[in-house]
Amino acid sequence: MKKNLPSVILVLILLCIWQGIAMVIDAAYILPSPINILVRLWELRVPLFTVHLPATMGVTTIGLFISVFLGLLLAIAMDWNPKVEKALYPVIVASQTIPTTAIAPLFILWFGYSIWSKVLVTILITFFPIAITVFDGFKSTKREMEELLYTYGATKKDIFLKLKLPTALPHFFSAIKMAIPLSVIGAAIAEWLGAQKGLGYFSKRMMTQLDGAGVFAPVVLLSVVAMLTVWVITMIENKMINWRKEI
Repeated sequence: MKKNLPSVILVLILLCIWQGIAMVIDAAYILPSPINILVRLWELRVPLFTVHLPATMGVTTIGLFISVFLGLLLAIAMDWNPKVEKALYPVIVASQTIPTTAIAPLFILWFGYSIWSKVLVTILITFFPIAITVFDGFKSTKREMEELLYTYGATKKDIFLKLKLPTALPHFFSAIKMAIPLSVIGAAIAEWLGAQKGLGYFSKRMMTQLDGAGVFAPVVLLSVVAMLTVWVITMIENKMINWRKEI
């Protein structure tokens, strides 16, 4: 708890400043106060928690799982063969130059308001950090250790499984922790641009009603869910990579 105390204090200070500014402006449809947002979140708890949150989490979960599979596959392929790296790396980087708000309507045209149009947006945003970060983890292996294993008769597969994979594991968890907030953002953007349910859709609907607190309520809910998920991943990481404390 003590190590998180500075962050808690900073958050409380920022919330107090936000509350003060909102009280001075006194226009909840422009800048609702944190208290107004919490009250509105409680008032809207039934539709948010029973309809829109499950819809967004479904998109996020499917998109994240596919992104992890695709990102690991690309990272392994690029590490295994330098020619594949030269072919794929520029394409992967170029995929991130496509504006999400420009490509998302095309996905909606192709797949309609089904879950897959939103999943594709999530994948487009999240697979990149996973692929690049894990690939960098593979490349961070010390050349001297690879050569030592080669002298002991290790094969390329042995080096990958016994040296490169453990080395890249911390990078993998870092990539996951980056991808989780991005997946939530991707799902919300896709829902904002075209959906029939979801937290992004709900926030857009509240905006048309000039309900500032209603716009912020699903955003706060998304942020809390993302932070809790990252915290769970961090706990798993600490359990799996306990050897890092000994270095």
